[in-house]
Amino acid sequence: MSDDRTLTNRQGHPVHDNQNQRTIGDRGPATLENYQFLEKISHFDCERIPERVVHARGFTAYGTFEAYGKVGDEPIAKFTRAKLFQEAGKQTDIAIRFSTVAGGRDSSEAARDPRGFAVKFYTEDGNWDLVGNNLGVFFIRDAIKFPDFIHSQKPDPVTFRQEAWRQLDFISQSPESLHMVMLLYSPRGIPASYRHQQGFGVNTYKWINEAGESLLVKYHWIPKQPVRSWTAADAAAVQGDDLGAHSKDLYEAIEAGDYPQWELQVQIMSDDEHPELDFDPLDDTKVWPEQDFPKMAVGNMTLNRNVDNVFAENEQIAFGTGVLVDGLDFSDDKMLVGRTFSYSDTQRYRVGPNYLQLPVNQAKNAKVATNQRDGQMAYSVDGTGENPHVNYEPSVQGGLVEAGGPGHDEVGPEINGRLTRKRIARTNDYKQAAERYLLSEDWEKDDLVANLGGDIATVPRHIQERMMWHMYMIDDELGNRISEITGITADDVRDLGPLATQTLTEDELARAANLGKNGPREVPDVMTHCVPNERDVQAGEAVTA
Repeated sequence: MSDDRTLTNRQGHPVHDNQNQRTIGDRGPATLENYQFLEKISHFDCERIPERVVHARGFTAYGTFEAYGKVGDEPIAKFTRAKLFQEAGKQTDIAIRFSTVAGGRDSSEAARDPRGFAVKFYTEDGNWDLVGNNLGVFFIRDAIKFPDFIHSQKPDPVTFRQEAWRQLDFISQSPESLHMVMLLYSPRGIPASYRHQQGFGVNTYKWINEAGESLLVKYHWIPKQPVRSWTAADAAAVQGDDLGAHSKDLYEAIEAGDYPQWELQVQIMSDDEHPELDFDPLDDTKVWPEQDFPKMAVGNMTLNRNVDNVFAENEQIAFGTGVLVDGLDFSDDKMLVGRTFSYSDTQRYRVGPNYLQLPVNQAKNAKVATNQRDGQMAYSVDGTGENPHVNYEPSVQGGLVEAGGPGHDEVGPEINGRLTRKRIARTNDYKQAAERYLLSEDWEKDDLVANLGGDIATVPRHIQERMMWHMYMIDDELGNRISEITGITADDVRDLGPLATQTLTEDELARAANLGKNGPREVPDVMTHCVPNERDVQAGEAVTA
């Protein structure tokens, strides 16, 4: 490659690996001195003023979370010491923000796009933010790739148009995205409303009990309302009348007393590497099989109040994946580690260093006492202890002191590994994408093929060919159906072989060698994290099912 095409950072240093953070072993944890990652993500966080870089269009509402006091049939204290879950019937105030991802603040809510699903719990131990989406997985598994992924989804810097070739160019070179693609290009990529969609924590977290024992956990929000989606034609019909149909629907439902509800369910597994699985449980492009790790209910959320002021409570509400309370913890999920830095960093830039003093972001049920002072837009002083002259610790002059007692520092397995930059070992990028396709209803398959095939047909030939190779790696039927749209067959792409960055399993290598001739895959028994999906049209039933 010529010198003028060599990727560097702003210091002029060549970037030798732009795909992997520096980690302890191939699964993490990531190290804080990831200079290239920190420079890249910090710059990315500051790219837009004043709206959010992503999730700019959204709508906030308030409600309550009621705990069941158990996981399945067992007391929840066995699994986590988090206080908000312990007592059956215990209620915690919450705020929730639904959002789209790629569009600006005034973009259409009927766009094909993941929906943000972020919940802020105002607990007695301080705030807990559970920040996820409506589709359950993500496009990438390492946060160092996040700026590149979002750039590919955002408007072209020259034409200022979202271009399919840019999106599919990135995806064609990032097969870990294919599971999300199966969801995004299906009707689930356009929910009929914020009320009629699922929600997921997406990343893997940990629960800690009183004994300091840890478990891996995934969160699922299952709506009490039916799950409903729009096809592309449905969405186009609605968008012609209203760009904010989702916000309007949620606002009017709450005002009318039709309070939407979601049950919080969890999947848990032991806190180890689980070599028996064909994927890594910390990989956010994967779901956990429900037949092996069943979902269990832990509580119920009801939305019952709208905001009084959109700017103060929707534009300025701020979430972060690092906002956890005692009994809840991080895993070494590489996306989660990156999000935890990025979310708080971008809020300080976008709203200001004192964004946590704003009413919508304040801890409501816990005392706040810090030594943090000053900064732009400071309008109060946190609790100071007995002596307001002392804003440091340690001190013997009446300042604040450490809480003491049990903490999070010694939980989970002991980690040993070489400092490195590597992908996690078990990628297996095609299996769950295939299961997602095979378990879709016929009308969802039809819509997926039309949407994805239509976009692939518009991009340059070399991107088409790589995407078609991926489609046949997912499933022959899917590849053949999209081939009818693109005109590119398995024979045209069989010799491409895997990407240089891919490490295929033996089964995947055999499939690649026999591309387009593998026959039908076995249909799995269990629909992973999807409840039945209905087709729904608003705006006067402009399109009929």
